Amino acid sequence: MKFIGTTVAAIAFTFSGFVSAETPAAGDVEKGKEIAAGICAGCHNVDGNSTIPLYPILAGQYPGYIAKQLHDFKAAEGEAAKRDNQIMAPMAANLSEEDITNVAAFYSQQKPQSGTVSDESLVEAGKKLYQGGNLENSIPACSSCHSPNGQGIPPHYPRIDGQYPAYTLSQLQAFRQGVRKNDTNSTMQTVVSRMSEQEMKAVSEYIATLR
Repeated sequence: MKFIGTTVAAIAFTFSGFVSAETPAAGDVEKGKEIAAGICAGCHNVDGNSTIPLYPILAGQYPGYIAKQLHDFKAAEGEAAKRDNQIMAPMAANLSEEDITNVAAFYSQQKPQSGTVSDESLVEAGKKLYQGGNLENSIPACSSCHSPNGQGIPPHYPRIDGQYPAYTLSQLQAFRQGVRKNDTNSTMQTVVSRMSEQEMKAVSEYIATLR
């Protein structure tokens, strides 16, 4: 399986050549703003720039990706749950299809403000893993799906540039533990199963530096 990094990279950059940006959000941004202010602002701030490192920065995220996550939170019941989160599940439960479309549109239009690195000593190791992977353990480069600058490939691969290290690490751990399994073709679950805890921490720190 030594070729996995090359294969994933080839596929990802092939798609990126055709999909440089997601189709503009179809929702009502003003209605989405009202929903965000009333339901989401406590954790994600009014404009989606969370000030709490364990909660993700949503500003500037692709609307299709946000909508998918809200649908997955809303459906998080029983053994079939793909993204189980005790905070988000009740928040998403009462959102209508229109609400989800509108709030996703609102957040996608906001300007993201990057989180900060918490451990500078890990950034360089994280950079090597993000850009080149770890061939010895068949770990592909993160850049092959999330792009070299962390902009992702919409709608399946999200923006991760400037995300808080604490949040990124929590999601890598969730994929490994099976608490989160809503990624495309279980790619993330496969990748993190080959990563050490130190590698997850390092790449989480590096992602926070991306702009």
